[in-house]
Amino acid sequence: MSVFFDIPPLIRASGEVRLPGSKSISNRTLLLAAIAEGATEVHDLLDADDTRIMLAALARLGVSVTQLGGHSWRIEGCGGAFPVKEAELFLGNAGTAFRPLTAVLALSGGRYRLRGVARMHERPIGDLVEGLRQLGCDIRYLEREGYPPLEIRPASLQVATPIRLRGDVSSQFLTALLMALPLLSESAQIELATELISKPYVEITLKLMARFGVTVERDDWRRFLLPAGQRYRSPGLIHVEGDASSASYFLAAGALGGGPVRVVGVGSHSIQGDVAFAKILADLGAQIEWEEHAIVARAPATGKLRAFDLDLNAIPDAAMTLAILALFADGPSVLRNIASWRVKETDRIAAMAKELAKIGAKVEEGADWLAVSPPTTFVSHAAIATYDDHRMAMCFALVAFAGVPIRILDPACVGKTFPGFFDALARIAAPVIALDGPSASGKGTVAARLARALGFHLLDSGALYRLVALAALEAGVSLEDEAGLAALAAALPARFDGERVFLAEKEVSVEIRREEIGRAASQIAAYPKVREALLERQRDFRRFPGLVADGRDMGSVVFPDAAVKVFLTASPRARAERRYNQLIEKGIPANMLPPLTVLAQELAERDRRDAERQVAPLKRCEDAELLDTTELGIEEAVAAAMAIVQRRLPFINPPPVA
Repeated sequence: MSVFFDIPPLIRASGEVRLPGSKSISNRTLLLAAIAEGATEVHDLLDADDTRIMLAALARLGVSVTQLGGHSWRIEGCGGAFPVKEAELFLGNAGTAFRPLTAVLALSGGRYRLRGVARMHERPIGDLVEGLRQLGCDIRYLEREGYPPLEIRPASLQVATPIRLRGDVSSQFLTALLMALPLLSESAQIELATELISKPYVEITLKLMARFGVTVERDDWRRFLLPAGQRYRSPGLIHVEGDASSASYFLAAGALGGGPVRVVGVGSHSIQGDVAFAKILADLGAQIEWEEHAIVARAPATGKLRAFDLDLNAIPDAAMTLAILALFADGPSVLRNIASWRVKETDRIAAMAKELAKIGAKVEEGADWLAVSPPTTFVSHAAIATYDDHRMAMCFALVAFAGVPIRILDPACVGKTFPGFFDALARIAAPVIALDGPSASGKGTVAARLARALGFHLLDSGALYRLVALAALEAGVSLEDEAGLAALAAALPARFDGERVFLAEKEVSVEIRREEIGRAASQIAAYPKVREALLERQRDFRRFPGLVADGRDMGSVVFPDAAVKVFLTASPRARAERRYNQLIEKGIPANMLPPLTVLAQELAERDRRDAERQVAPLKRCEDAELLDTTELGIEEAVAAAMAIVQRRLPFINPPPVA
C-alpha cells in the first residue's frame, strides 16, 4: 500500500461486513493452546501482524503450529513450559504478545531476550516485571528501567502470597500473570493495589482460561485466586469471535451513513466488552438491532447523534471511534477516564487531539480526558497522521461521512489487526454509479467513459454473464443445466484489466461480444442460482474511490443503495446501428454480420424476453434517471450522464470529459 490513502466524500453506508477475528481473543487463544496439554484447532483466527508475530514466536519456542487452511490453525500444546530454553524474540508492537509471553517465559526456566519496535520500547512494562519478581523471576531491563527490551534468566521460583500488582496502567499486566500462574504447581493469589482499568479485557482472559480448564476465583475486581493442581487442557476446537473493537467503525458508519449496516461476527452472545459500544451508540440516538452473532446499525430516526459525557475506562479501544462520532454530535462531548490511551501504540490522547484539530474541531485534553466540540466547517482534504497506530487510521476514515475527502497517511498500519479494512469500508460506503438499459443502448460505453473520467473502478456485469456463457460452451455444460452453470459461475476464473476481459489467462474481450454468446448470456442470467453465485463477486468490485457498475440489476439488487442510477435507452434501429458498428470495430468482418433489420429484430426480441423474465427483468428502477440516447452521439451521451452524476454527487469534481 502507498504512503497515503485517499477516501472520497461519503454519503451513504449500507450492506454487510464480516469481521476478522478478535486480536485479543486470537493471541490469548494461541498462547493458551501452546502451553496446554493436547492439540487445539483454532478456527477464524485473525490474520494480521499481531497474530503472525505470536505464531512466529511460538514456533521459535518449540511449539508446533500448522496452518490447516484459510484462518484455521492446529497448535500442538507442550503441556506446560516451553521446550526451547534459549531464544531471542522480536515482537514488533504487539502488546497482546509481548506482555503475556513475558510472564509465561519468566516461569519457563530458560534464557530469553524480548525486543520490539521503538514504540514498544516506550510502552511501560515495569508493573508486570515487579509482579513477576515477587515470584523470584529473574527479569532484567536491557536499556531503560521499566521498559522493554527485556532479558529473562532461569531462577528459583517461590509463590508469594499475595502477588501485589497495579491495575491502573494496563489490564494486560493482570492478564499476563493470570495466564502464566497455572504453570506453577502451587496455588497463587493476585491482589490489585489500584483500581483495575479495562475490566472487560480481563473478563475475556478469565473466560478463555476456563475454556482450557483453569478456573480463577475472583473477589470483586481486587483479588484473584488460582487454586493449586490446575493445568491447561485443550478444548480440542475453538472458534475466535469477530473483533468487537473493529466492529465499532462499521456500526458508526451505519449511524453516520444511514444504514442498515449489518456487522457479522459479534452479537448478543459476545464475550468481548467492546460490544458495549453498540449500546452507547443506541443511547446517542442510533437505531441498533441485536442478533446472536451480528449487530445492525442505522442512523438516528430524527436529528443528529446526541452529545455525550462518558466514562470510557472499560472500552478504551472502541472509545476512539466515539471521539470521531463527537464530530457529528449536536454539541460538545467529553471522553473521560481514558488514561490508558497514553500507553497504547501511540499516545492516543495527544495524537487524537492533534489530528481532530486538523479537521476543524475544537479540542481540549487532560491527563485522562478529551473534550471535542464539532467543527463549524469541516476542513477538506486534511492529511491525517496515524503514528503507526492502526486504530488512528481506521477511526479517522469515518470523517469522510462529513462530506469531505480525507487522506490517511501510512495506511498500511491497519495490517496490525485488519489488513482489509479499507476494502471492507468501501464495500458498504464507496460511491456507486449504476447504469442499466437494454442491449446496445450505450450503457457499456458510457460506463467505461465515466469510470475513466472519474478515476472510478468499472464493473461490466454483462461481461461476467458472457464469460459464464463462454466457459459453459467451452466446457460442454448445457445452457439448460442451472446447477452446472452456477458451479461454473462460482469458480469463474474471470479477470478485468481496465476494459480488457480475460478468462483465466486468455483475453476474450472480442469473443464474448459474439451474438451467440450474448443470447446465451441472456438465457443464463435468468437463472436465480447463477445470479446468486455472482452476487457477492460483483459486490467485491466496490472499492475506493468509487465504482461505475453496468448491468441489469445493478441498481435494484446488487447495489440498491447506489448514489446514482441511470437507465439508458434508445430505439431498436439506433441500437442495431451501434451494435453493427461496435462489432466492426471489434474486428468482425462485415460479411459475417446479419443485416441491420435483422439485428434490430433480434434486439427487440431480446428486450421482450428480458422484460418478461421473472428474475432481474429489464425495467427502470423508480429512483433511476432516464437517459434516451437515440439522438445523441457518444460524446453527448457521456456528457449527459456526467451531468446526472454531478447533480447527484456534488462532491465529485472530475476533469472535463474528453
